Amino acid sequence: MSATRINWHERAAALRIDGRPLIGGRRVDTQSGEQFDCISPIDGRVLGSVSRGQAADIDTAVQCARSAFNDGRWAARPPAARKRVLQRFADLILAAKDELALLETLDMGKPIQYALSVDVPATARCIAWYAEAVDKIYDEIAPTGANALALIQREAMGVIGVIVPWNYPMIMAAWKLGPALAAGNSVVLKPSEKSPLTALRLAEIALEAGLPEGVFNVVPGFGHEAGEALALHMDVDAIGFTGSTRVGRKMLEYAGRSNLKRVYNELGGKSAFLVFPDYEDIALAAKTVAGAMFFNQGESCNAPSRVFVHESIADEFAAVVAAEAPKYAPGDPLDPRTVMGALVDEGQLRTVMGYIEAGRAEGATAMVGGSQARSESGGYFVEPTVFAGVNNQMKIAREEIFGPVMSLLRFKDEADALAQANDSSYGLQASVWSSNIDRAHRVARQLRAGTVHVNQYDEDDITVPFGGYKQSGNGRDKSLHAFDKYTELKTTWLKIKA
Repeated sequence: MSATRINWHERAAALRIDGRPLIGGRRVDTQSGEQFDCISPIDGRVLGSVSRGQAADIDTAVQCARSAFNDGRWAARPPAARKRVLQRFADLILAAKDELALLETLDMGKPIQYALSVDVPATARCIAWYAEAVDKIYDEIAPTGANALALIQREAMGVIGVIVPWNYPMIMAAWKLGPALAAGNSVVLKPSEKSPLTALRLAEIALEAGLPEGVFNVVPGFGHEAGEALALHMDVDAIGFTGSTRVGRKMLEYAGRSNLKRVYNELGGKSAFLVFPDYEDIALAAKTVAGAMFFNQGESCNAPSRVFVHESIADEFAAVVAAEAPKYAPGDPLDPRTVMGALVDEGQLRTVMGYIEAGRAEGATAMVGGSQARSESGGYFVEPTVFAGVNNQMKIAREEIFGPVMSLLRFKDEADALAQANDSSYGLQASVWSSNIDRAHRVARQLRAGTVHVNQYDEDDITVPFGGYKQSGNGRDKSLHAFDKYTELKTTWLKIKA
């Protein structure tokens, strides 16, 4: 049945959730028995109770994961055997697309049309891609003399702790689960307390696909409790974290306080979008940045929130963006026609509104938006907002807002554009718009960002790495490079007798 013919409100009303952890292949109660309400940002309803995992529950999950790794029930299987299970996992994710999409929308507020068309397929595609890749990665033989043989092999690391955010709960989990599981590791996943539901369901689907008990465990809870316990645990070999730069610093600290586990942080962004006057279609550039900025309510680490436009075309560009922004007005996330949903919770609503007030206080002008929307719904909605008159030292231009707020800035020449774009503590993504191929390449090379788009912003694929420079993190998700995070390199020397 197509998304437009499904009554999503009826399905939401009939939904019953199980918020207990999944540890060792079973749903279990936490040792403390404590719970917290899972509140939907679309209307403030309580979706159900979720277990508040603590250090003791994390310890149990890590022990299960370690036992599963040590006895080889997963790690010792041939890569082709692991591939078949993970392919089945991906197929079952797609089979459960309506259920997973509904959980994602109710839990974190994104429009149901995008949960269905983007989040679920991308999650399945990621798992399937790593499944297909794992039996095609070859080890190495080093060049040696005739009397020796040196083997260089990748081995699974052991127990991987995964901590993911609330903006793309399934996709962010898949980016880490795919390579970690394909390589033969066991995983303990701590989802955000703001969006735990799809992670718990994914773990059940993985069991159904044939993943052995104890290999994939999920413990919901708060970051300062369950997340901290996972990052501090002495028997966790690596942490794959996606979230704020502030918490990313803590992950590094926790590694130093515990067993010096590897920490791979995918953190914040303040991505620059540069439009030069030689680009022939200003309207296309303006419409593209609006679509990219307001997608997912602006709750994307790579959202192009700093838009630098040459002063000769700045007014024309601003007029087009201002006309585009209202097309992304928030609506009912369960309506398949809605293109912008709700912010994840009341706290994020207050944060975004605080940044909007800060922009006004520092002298920027809100061309459109700037207010809370749909307050009568009981949900947490903000109008798409475009600020003009922004300079690069303003708070709204320097700090990650994680909401539908765009800043328009001006530059004089290429050197000025690069200086402003690179004047940021972040370096996740950027975009260059120019019809001059020399300029496009020249500027792209000088931008300090992990991904640079030229004359577009939408191209993406699991085959390319994702990550940033500077305080946007370290390591890379996606692509074959992600295997580097979850494997150890072992060299084995053999003496060959003459």
